[in-house]
Amino acid sequence: MKGTKFKEQDPCPSQSMQGLGKGDKREEQGLGPEPSVPPQPTEEEEALIEFHRSYRELFQFFCNNTTIHGAIRLVCSKHNRMKTAFWAVLWLCTFGVMYWQFALLFAEYFSYPVSLNINLNSDKLVFPAVTVCTLNPYRYTEIKEELEELDRITEQTLFDLYKYNSSYTLKAGARRRSTRNLRSALPHPLQRLHAPPPPYPARAARSSSSSVRDNNPQVDRKDWKIGFQLCNQNKSDCFYQTYSSGVDAVREWYRFHYINILSRLPDTSPSLEEEALGNFIFTCRFNQAPCNQANYSQFHHPMYGNCYTFNNKNNSNLWMSSMPGVNNGLSLTLRTEQNDFIPLLSTVTGARVMVHGQDEPAFMDDGGFNLRPGVETSISMRKEALDSLGGNYGDCTENGSDVPVKNLYPSKYTQQVCIHSCFQENMIKKCGCAYIFYPKPKGVEFCDYRKQSSWGYCYYKLQGAFSLDSLGCFSKCRKPCSVTNYKLSAGYSRWPSVKSQDWIFEMLSLQNNYTINNKRNGVAKLNIFFKELNYKTNSESPSVTMVTLLSNLGSQWSLWFGSSVLSVVEMAELIFDLLVITVLMLLHRFRSRYWSPGRGARGAREVASTPASSFPSRFCPHPTSPLPSLPQQGTAPSLALTAPPPAYATLGPCAHPLDSAVPGPSACALGEP
Repeated sequence: MKGTKFKEQDPCPSQSMQGLGKGDKREEQGLGPEPSVPPQPTEEEEALIEFHRSYRELFQFFCNNTTIHGAIRLVCSKHNRMKTAFWAVLWLCTFGVMYWQFALLFAEYFSYPVSLNINLNSDKLVFPAVTVCTLNPYRYTEIKEELEELDRITEQTLFDLYKYNSSYTLKAGARRRSTRNLRSALPHPLQRLHAPPPPYPARAARSSSSSVRDNNPQVDRKDWKIGFQLCNQNKSDCFYQTYSSGVDAVREWYRFHYINILSRLPDTSPSLEEEALGNFIFTCRFNQAPCNQANYSQFHHPMYGNCYTFNNKNNSNLWMSSMPGVNNGLSLTLRTEQNDFIPLLSTVTGARVMVHGQDEPAFMDDGGFNLRPGVETSISMRKEALDSLGGNYGDCTENGSDVPVKNLYPSKYTQQVCIHSCFQENMIKKCGCAYIFYPKPKGVEFCDYRKQSSWGYCYYKLQGAFSLDSLGCFSKCRKPCSVTNYKLSAGYSRWPSVKSQDWIFEMLSLQNNYTINNKRNGVAKLNIFFKELNYKTNSESPSVTMVTLLSNLGSQWSLWFGSSVLSVVEMAELIFDLLVITVLMLLHRFRSRYWSPGRGARGAREVASTPASSFPSRFCPHPTSPLPSLPQQGTAPSLALTAPPPAYATLGPCAHPLDSAVPGPSACALGEP
């Protein structure tokens, strides 16, 4: 037990036990069980998280174990600097070229290219909607007197400007007496203006508005300009809406006043006469079957008169075409004679036709065409569908919900619907009233100079800005992603022929109350049919998808390095290890500079006050004097240090030589300081 007590005070127990000789065997056996010392980890043992000690070691490990081709050459040829430099340059060049190719692939992907796929299908087709207009604006009974007064004023204006004497105008004396009353009844009178001569350099800066105000009736008629004056609300700004052609000027002036008169109708326009369809359409057949009243709907257009839409969306049974050809389409016989409803507004004879989708409005100004009287017009159709990609791939909209323009039409979104709605929106915002050619929201009135005296000034200014796209309507209104078009081709032939016209006109006069005197100029025939049931579908698809991008990236990686996805992970691991080693080296340098325990007098005092028993087991002091011999039994062991413990610089690991010749039970082998 005494030996045990001494052993507990021994600072280096391992060397004390090695110093015992054979005679001390009994005493050694008398000692108590020694406490087990935990084994120190060796370099061969693998830790849970282990990093390399230097960049060189990390680089050698990476080159020896990576699956990237060519990297091992940087290590194998380290004894040949020329080869090492060659493979290093080659490796860096291939690395740069590969990532240059990567940049091109990513640039192509983020440019969002599309591929156009053309498919040819053949199936039964839904017959499109067909709208036919009379080209005779209708005279409503509510505004009949105002229109007659407008006609008289227009006739008087023509006589004053051109000395034109209409056959149904007032007599010359009565005209002269009533000229002032008629011309003062309407605002914005039509005037004859002197066109300014070409400006000389000295007069180039003159305002055109000041020269156009000079009304000189004595000049040659070739120098005339006809127009009417428009002013803003407080008359501070005025301009002349002028035309070089007297016909265009009279029609536009008449149209401007006609719009004001037409806007005075109630919101619910009176229904058209029931026999209006019979007076316009003599016969109607589809697929050799007669049409009925459920196959069409009617509406009134301010410029084109009474219009009839066949096979629209309100029809419960839409027409289907199962066979192509002229006998399997729509056939109409139309009355095209002029009844002189409004001769100063409508100067064209015939009919106007437009082919469109069931859920699209009929924009007769944009997509219609005229039929010639006395001619059979056969129109063959081919259907084409276009499905575009939206989002990043194209500037289109699915249903118009993301377009900042409210749809004023009771139909689906189209680009023309959006453009007209945008113009009407700006018209209401800037002029305070709605243009009669387009639908109006609730609570808004159509423009009338009796209520809005300066709306004409605002409208023509706004129309100029609209044509220049200053309103932004064309940029706001994007095209729809799904569009269905009908490609039309027309053929013409004389109808009826000379041999058959007698009996055809006789039958039309007996059955449809057609006046035989009009003959050929009063009728026209229209055939609309599918040329073939094959229709083309153009659809867009992404040219470079994510799968294509990954495939191209993998191809480039394999071409330049002959590696795979796992090689990419190895590169990521290399970069991560480089960062960790850099951080650890910076931390080690920081701690060694500012937190070393042996630096300065404070470190020496800490070491001197540290007991010997608290020294680490791997280090033991090297005393300057030999240790005393072991005491005899019965005497108390006395162990004291004769010198202060050395600094850390004199500490060293305890040596355990197997063939140590140091005699006696010394705790540590003596060494020189």
